[in-house]
Amino acid sequence: MIRDNFSNMQSVRKNVVTARNGGVVAAQHKLGAEVGAYILAAGGDAIDAAIATSFAMGVVEPWMSGPAGGGAMMIYRADEDRTYSLTFGMRSPAGLDVADYPLSGEGVAGDLFPWARVVNDRNQIGAGAIAVPGTVAGMGLAFDRFATMPWQDLVSPAVRLANDGLSVDWYAALIIAASTRELSKNPTAAETFLEDGQWPTIAGWTALSDKRINLDRMASTLQRLAEKGAREFYEGDLAADIVADVQAAGGCLSLEDMKSYQAVLSDPLATSYRGGTVYTPPSMTAGENLSECLGILSGQSFDGASPGADAYHAYVDALKTTYERRLREMGDVDDSCAPACTTHFSVVDRHGNMVAVTQTLLSIFGSKVVLPKSGLLMNNGILWFDPEPGKPNSLAANKRCLMNVCPAIGQHKDRHFAIGASGGRKILPAVLQLTSSLMDFEMTLEDAFHQARVDFSGGDTVIMDQSLSPDIIAALGKRHRCVSTRRTTFPYAFACPAGVIRHGEINQGMTEIMSPWGDAVAEKRDGL
Repeated sequence: MIRDNFSNMQSVRKNVVTARNGGVVAAQHKLGAEVGAYILAAGGDAIDAAIATSFAMGVVEPWMSGPAGGGAMMIYRADEDRTYSLTFGMRSPAGLDVADYPLSGEGVAGDLFPWARVVNDRNQIGAGAIAVPGTVAGMGLAFDRFATMPWQDLVSPAVRLANDGLSVDWYAALIIAASTRELSKNPTAAETFLEDGQWPTIAGWTALSDKRINLDRMASTLQRLAEKGAREFYEGDLAADIVADVQAAGGCLSLEDMKSYQAVLSDPLATSYRGGTVYTPPSMTAGENLSECLGILSGQSFDGASPGADAYHAYVDALKTTYERRLREMGDVDDSCAPACTTHFSVVDRHGNMVAVTQTLLSIFGSKVVLPKSGLLMNNGILWFDPEPGKPNSLAANKRCLMNVCPAIGQHKDRHFAIGASGGRKILPAVLQLTSSLMDFEMTLEDAFHQARVDFSGGDTVIMDQSLSPDIIAALGKRHRCVSTRRTTFPYAFACPAGVIRHGEINQGMTEIMSPWGDAVAEKRDGL
């Protein structure tokens, strides 16, 4: 057990949000969820709400995701009784030169992956880490295929939030402070998020404090997108501004990279489990890893109303199997090997349509580069690639990033659910355990989100929530190298999920109990 300073008497819970004949949005920031719920109340469906929430989350939680990121979306259309996968992952630029990323010989990099370290962390921080963004293309394709409301109406709420500026409370101040050193290396990032270009922006110490970060440049960019549409980001003057700023900062992103980028709508990977079905993205995500884990679990049966030691053993064993294969085999290679810091939000509307979206810049604050013309915080998607050559996921030009995202839609008996999480490699273990809680143990959404979890996401150590029973902790310790730790707000030892569920005409939403900003919000309509 890791010793800490925190009270053992404190208990943290969140209430599930319930709507009858109305929709629910569950997101890592309540303002983003409120935007989605507003769109539902205005007559939009789950896709409309998801697009609006996507842009809003890039404003209220800019270090996690935004227009310059990438991700994946799972879509369930109730009238068709059909599920779709929409992927909008990042790509490496066509002009990337692997020789610009020499290994330093200084051991392992210190961010999200156990890669060998690159000289000056060029694959992690700065313009050299920027990959071709996909989020706007993903939302554009979802809009073209499914939306019912005008594009401008869906982007405009994010414009209003950006014009208000980013409110800095204790949580925002903590996140900014944790990245101050790297943010100070980029002039526009330092100007945006730091005081005097070098000190973290800190919240005031009284209830009367209302410190805000100016996001006017981002607001102008979002307004351009609202007026001109999604392809403005890839083919218009905005695309030219983005490319010029990235190249001026030392990156290799080109206008052709932007013009040629397309999101992909496809059939999902469907996995039968416990008499139901779980749908995930089919490639370049953790979707096939979740499918593999469920296949392993399907050969076992679990007793009781909640997971016991046998279930946690099974989770860890399945995760060990799939992560060993993922790290050895998966990447953007021939189809014989791979089938054709982050935020997550889930939406269900009054008709039963569902959307699960995971979008990311990758690391917290992405590349730590804010572009001066557009005010956009850029991704560091190049970090997804292994800098050592000769592997399926090795760094190369014009290659898809192997993402950790795992949005999922499930159907079991008379319930449908949409779940996902943020947290890098911790995402898959969280989604697996939530899926098991809902399908193996038929738990309520509220109980599933409060259930203690374990994490194994590569390496050789299982991380256990210290609130697990002593019997379960002892049993896991006999078979695995384990560390127990507290489920806290910062840093997250486990992933940060959000989900919705539908049973009959009743919709419910829930977010990670330790997330200080996360909330589920129900639409409010007259007569409800």
